[in-house]
Amino acid sequence: MHQTRAQVSKKIPLARKGSKYVARPLMDLENSIPVVIAVRDMLKLARTAKEVRKMIIQKSLKINGKEVKDYRDSIRLFNLFEADKSYILNLNLQGRFMLEETKQTERPCKVIGKRILAGKKLQLNLHDGTNVLTTDQKIKTQDTVYLDIENKIKGHIELGHGKECLIIKGKLLGHKGKIDKVEGNKVHVKIKELDLETSLNKEGVIAI
Repeated sequence: MHQTRAQVSKKIPLARKGSKYVARPLMDLENSIPVVIAVRDMLKLARTAKEVRKMIIQKSLKINGKEVKDYRDSIRLFNLFEADKSYILNLNLQGRFMLEETKQTERPCKVIGKRILAGKKLQLNLHDGTNVLTTDQKIKTQDTVYLDIENKIKGHIELGHGKECLIIKGKLLGHKGKIDKVEGNKVHVKIKELDLETSLNKEGVIAI
């Protein structure tokens, strides 16, 4: 499935001029990039979608340690992407996606929901579509967990005072800051780059 170039999310650093239609990610249209755009347009490792498909057949592309199956597979914020090197999908100060070379083997994931299961287990629903099980009752919605490539929890950061964070929604998308305080559903953040303080809904911030 494709979309017109004009319909592409502004987060994706794609030239506005070119072919009328471009691939759309299979999931989370506004908050991910398809593998073909990552490889061809951002990393410049291929010239055509056909070349990207060949790389998939050769099993040289992975997302979070799993082999890519479709050139439209979605790479979401903080996902680890393997091509010629290892990269992590991040946001720049203009609120656009960028692939940064990394040696990280764990990725931060925002907890957007959770369910209590039998045996005192919790199912955590994460921002990138991953679901994981845990018995750690301290983990709350809006907190951050760090996962390895086997989706095992390796760390936990509470959304609270003094924590470093990234703004993932709104006009300040892509800016980093430090959480001053949390009041109800509001998070007060001091933005480093702009020397200002702003108030955001919890959904617009991820502790890192």
